[in-house]
Amino acid sequence: MATFDITGIVQSLHAVRHNWRQTQSRNSEAGNRAFPSRDALASIIDSLKGVLFPMRLGPPDLRQESEDFHVAHALDAALHALLHQVKRELTYHASVGDGGRHAIDEQALAAVRRFAAALPGVRTLLDSDVLAAYQGDPAAGSVDEVLLCYPGVLAMIHYRLAHTLYTLGLPLLARIVAELAHAATGIDIHPGARIGAGFFIDHGTGVVIGETAVIGERVRLYQAVTLGAKRFPTDAEGNLQKGLPRHPVVEDDVVIYAGATILGRITLGRGAVIGGNVWLTHDVPAGGRVAQAASREGALANGIGAA
Repeated sequence: MATFDITGIVQSLHAVRHNWRQTQSRNSEAGNRAFPSRDALASIIDSLKGVLFPMRLGPPDLRQESEDFHVAHALDAALHALLHQVKRELTYHASVGDGGRHAIDEQALAAVRRFAAALPGVRTLLDSDVLAAYQGDPAAGSVDEVLLCYPGVLAMIHYRLAHTLYTLGLPLLARIVAELAHAATGIDIHPGARIGAGFFIDHGTGVVIGETAVIGERVRLYQAVTLGAKRFPTDAEGNLQKGLPRHPVVEDDVVIYAGATILGRITLGRGAVIGGNVWLTHDVPAGGRVAQAASREGALANGIGAA
């Protein structure tokens, strides 16, 4: 029968963990793990999908006459579960004594109440996203098909919820929620990005939207589009400066076709159209057109830079 040096490996792993915690000045977690749970958040978000769209993303046997009862029960359970995860994030970010624990409990409860109050507005924005996908894709047979099948819509459900958490000062929970969608769809939307109503990502795979991107209303993106940073400023000691505006501003009614890479704090003016596979690092005026073939030959002549 095969044998393994379990004891030696466990001891070695313990030593590695201990060294990491010492070098990173990490505190020991007494008792249960005091850190948000990815699995718990996945369950919470699944419940919230059914709260937002009960007859499409709720229980398969749900009847419309029981819709409000289901929403009330599922919402109450999801909010209590979320409250526990919010407390974990707040505790993770703070060294608290006995007095601090009470303050964290109050702060967590206030944040979850604000999150709950924001859900009707989230549903309204998602309705606009679903309608944009249906109206923008000739292959879409119904709004129900869009909601049930389109990865871009799934990513936006997660983004809208994650962005709400982000604005409430819960960036870790927000990032976990966003990354659940990233893993499922290949669409990477940072929860700090600001995205207006009627946003549609067609096909979706490989889309990247950075933390400080600002996107207006009725914007359409295709697969493999990147709204990224051109450079990463550092301080005098060579450390990255975090939180600075470094991603594009995309105004209303812009269309960006597949494979386009838009970098830096540039502005794509209202109604601009960016062709496939364009590499763009300069502003585009309202109504401007940038195509791959024109990026070298005609863009500079038209006042549009592409590099």
